[in-house]
Amino acid sequence: MQLVSDVILEDRPQALPQHDAVYPMLDEFALWDPQSWTQGHPHDFFKRMREEAPVMWSGPADKSTAGFWAVSRYEDIKQAELANDVFSSERGSINMFIKPRKEWRPKKLIPAAFNSIINLDQPHHMEMRIQQKDFFIPRFVAELRERVDAKIDALLDEVERQGPVVDFVKLFSQEVPLFTLCEMLGIDEEDRPKVIQWMHYLELANQYYVNPWTLLSRRPWFPIKFYHYVNEMFDYGERVMADRRANPRRDLLTAIANTQMAGKPLPQEYLDGSWLLIIFAGNDTTRNSLSGTIRLLTEFPDQREMAIADPSLIPRMTHEAIRLISPVQHMRRTALEDTELNGQRIAKDEKLVLWYPAANRDPSVFPDPDRFDMTRDNFDKHLAFGHGPHKCLGQRIAQMQLQSALSKILERFPQISWTGRQNIAPNTLVHAISSLEVNIYGEGGEKPSRHAVKTPQPA
Repeated sequence: MQLVSDVILEDRPQALPQHDAVYPMLDEFALWDPQSWTQGHPHDFFKRMREEAPVMWSGPADKSTAGFWAVSRYEDIKQAELANDVFSSERGSINMFIKPRKEWRPKKLIPAAFNSIINLDQPHHMEMRIQQKDFFIPRFVAELRERVDAKIDALLDEVERQGPVVDFVKLFSQEVPLFTLCEMLGIDEEDRPKVIQWMHYLELANQYYVNPWTLLSRRPWFPIKFYHYVNEMFDYGERVMADRRANPRRDLLTAIANTQMAGKPLPQEYLDGSWLLIIFAGNDTTRNSLSGTIRLLTEFPDQREMAIADPSLIPRMTHEAIRLISPVQHMRRTALEDTELNGQRIAKDEKLVLWYPAANRDPSVFPDPDRFDMTRDNFDKHLAFGHGPHKCLGQRIAQMQLQSALSKILERFPQISWTGRQNIAPNTLVHAISSLEVNIYGEGGEKPSRHAVKTPQPA
């Protein structure tokens, strides 16, 4: 099977589009700059984009890179997602930029980011998706939920022990998805601390590439340790995949290891990319959705009280929270031919970046879009999980974790509140809440009597 990393289109310098821009180029927010996102989503800027420049040319970061078409309206993003024969995930990957191959460091890590299902077009994308689907269907999710419930209870015990004021990310929201993903993949208990350490260094790497001197001032040995842990991670992947082929188990690592394309096993590069994608995609989205929902419950106390009074609303609440949080900020597509979107001509090999936070607050679809309102008729029509063939395979897993966690949190700590302190890491791809300070007993800090909130079943 051909590797995406062997044929992927590297970005070429391109300051202006090949065809004249129909809409104005707004420049008060640098969409391409990770540092721009440390204050959260630029909702005022997205509003201007939707109204004045729904398919807007965004200039490049520098002379060595290409600009891209920024798409902000709900219907335009749906159209692009459905036209996967025109707007490719594989030709230029989902990443915002593709550096020249000579700059790909570490050697195995960058290609692994390209060689996975998220960067495949049809028919390979669907062929791989079908072979892994058994670990995302309702029956498996229900079995997994029992283990996740027990982990959540244990984590909340520790939160209460260290409370009342805690970092919600450190003690809870980063722990839930990592546990869930390790359970799905079938990672042995003794190996899980390694996975946590690898993920920590990979997240720090993003900060290192954005602002190296800031990180080096705190961690001068970071580059050496980072390369050591990356090599350790890929050595582990090779060993565990070989073991799962020789000694299959009932887990997702076995499904990945034994996936075939055209009757042949996947090459190691796809095995590396596949299991790392599960860890990355499932970890970032759920972690930030959990943290972001606690923030929303503080900002919209009426919704909190409704959920406490009627826990059957919690599945609706999680959808509405995901709409507002939009943990995945964008995906990128590459035009396979000259085409048109909302009146704008787009040339072959030009890039589209689909901005989900903008689409999820499109007032033509979601009236009063900035309001957290779980009673909306179309509460589940958001694009936070994407749309079309590439709609997130793990959406049921994500919803299960959110529903279980929020049910138990509201039962034990019904007045849990965000104190207003948070850190958002520089990241264009995800809304990366790296810390969120909460008081688990609310603003007054009084320990409540426990509410009898029943955990709802998945919608």
